[in-house]
Amino acid sequence: MTGLNNDNATTSKPSILVLGATGGTGQLIVRDALARGYNVSALVRSPDKAGDLQGARLIVGDARDEATLRKALKGQDAVISSLGTALSPLREVTALSTSTRALVAAMKAEHVARLVAITGIGAGDSKGHGGFVYDRLILPLLLRNVYADKNRQEAIIRDSGLDWVIVRPAMLNDKPGGQAVRALTDLSGFHGGTIARADVARFVVDQVSDDSFLHRSPLITW
Repeated sequence: MTGLNNDNATTSKPSILVLGATGGTGQLIVRDALARGYNVSALVRSPDKAGDLQGARLIVGDARDEATLRKALKGQDAVISSLGTALSPLREVTALSTSTRALVAAMKAEHVARLVAITGIGAGDSKGHGGFVYDRLILPLLLRNVYADKNRQEAIIRDSGLDWVIVRPAMLNDKPGGQAVRALTDLSGFHGGTIARADVARFVVDQVSDDSFLHRSPLITW
């Protein structure tokens, strides 16, 4: 199945639900999608943190709650998940996998097929391709528990039966963006890399209607 091959999608711009919309990359995703004329809804835990999401329809709730997600998904054509979590070097992280498990169930119940999810370099088979400092110090010392949960998140998505794309950005920066993005599925010889959040947002929104990376997990970098 393909998420946007329906009568509504062919006659109008898609309606997109964004999770993690108040984060640094999430805000840019909302802005990019709105600029393309998409109908954007954002599920936020606190409207006080949504001041930069003008133009989006705000839905207040917890992304871990399936009932809330089902309400938010009504009338949507696709979901973009840019959920993140705080560093937790000493405690287990479960928020990403818990939210994703609830999201998949809600999407199936509401017949929304397209899911574009951001994880990161170091997840799945991109582990070991972040460069010496990242692979030997940052990931094992600071991000180990976060990435264990990202791996669980990716596994849930892969087994979902949805029309999914998993996007793994290289190290993020806050430069203006606008550079060409390389999307790699063969990581042979690749180590390191960086990319602007703005270019991640642009690539992610592209995947709402582009099947080039359907059921694949591109690592994106400059």
